[in-house]
Amino acid sequence: MRSPVEIREPAVAGAFYPGTEAALRRDVEQMLSKAAPPRVEGEIIALISPHAGYVYSGLVAAHGYKLLKGKSYDDVIIVAPSHHAYFKGSSIYSRGPYRTPLGLVEVDRNLCEAIMAADDLIDYYPQAHLREHSLEVQLPFLQVVLDSLRIVPIIMGDQSYQNCVRLADAIVSNVKGRKVLLVASSDLSHYHDYDSAVRLDSIVIDHVQKYDYKGLAEDVEKRRCEACGGGPMVTVMMAAQKLGATEAVILKYANSGDVTGDKSGVVGYLSAALVSEEEDEETKSEQTGHV
Repeated sequence: MRSPVEIREPAVAGAFYPGTEAALRRDVEQMLSKAAPPRVEGEIIALISPHAGYVYSGLVAAHGYKLLKGKSYDDVIIVAPSHHAYFKGSSIYSRGPYRTPLGLVEVDRNLCEAIMAADDLIDYYPQAHLREHSLEVQLPFLQVVLDSLRIVPIIMGDQSYQNCVRLADAIVSNVKGRKVLLVASSDLSHYHDYDSAVRLDSIVIDHVQKYDYKGLAEDVEKRRCEACGGGPMVTVMMAAQKLGATEAVILKYANSGDVTGDKSGVVGYLSAALVSEEEDEETKSEQTGHV
C-alpha cells in the first residue's frame, strides 16, 4: 500500500538561498541573465551542478540551467550526496512533493518506486532527505527555467563505484520511452588555498572533459582530487552515456575565492553538460539564440 502524501519542506530556504518567493525568483533570474555558457551542440542528457549557497555557487550553476530554457522533460532525475547521514546504498524520496518558496515540485512517485524496486540497495531513508541541501538547491533553478517540472530525488549514502554502477543501471532500466534530464549535484575541493584548489579541481575537470568516470572515481577514492558528490557525478556520467551522451562540455568553473576575494580557504564549483552528438529538429530550434 502506498504511503500517504508527505510534503518535504525546505531545509535551507533563507540560508542557502532567499526565503521569499519574490527575492528568490529575482536572484535566480539575475544569475541566469548574467550567465554566459558556451554554445552546446547536441542534446543535453545531463548536467553537473554545484550546491553551495547561491551567493557562492549560484552563478556557476546558472551556466548549466540557462541552457534548459525552452526545453521540456518528462522527469528530472537528481542525484546528490548526503552530508548529514551515512547509509548503505541510495535513498529516494517518493512520499510527495518538495516545497520551495517558488511552490511545490511534483515527485514522480511511480518512477521513484520503479527505480527502488530495481535494486535492494535503493530504498527510502527519512534522515537522508530531512536536512539535505545538495538536492534542494537545484530546485529553484529548475522551477524558473522549465515550464513543468517533475523530479526523482535521489540521495547517495555509499558513493562506492559499485553502488554507482547499480544506481545507474536502475535508473537507465526504468526510463525507456521517457525524455529525462539527469542532474549530478557536487562541489569540488574544500578549504584549500586558491592555487591548490585550482590544481585539485583541474583533475576533476580533466576527467569530466574526457568522459572518464572510472578515472574520476579512482582519483576521488584515492584522494588525488576532491568532490563531495563524486558518486553522483560518476553515476550520472554512467547513466547519461547509456542514454546517448557521448561528450562532456565544461560550462563554467570558479571557486568561492573568485566571489569573496578571500583565497586562503576556498570551495570549488563546476557546471558541465553531458550531451549526445545528435539532436532532433525541435531541440535545434529551441537552442537558437543561446550564447
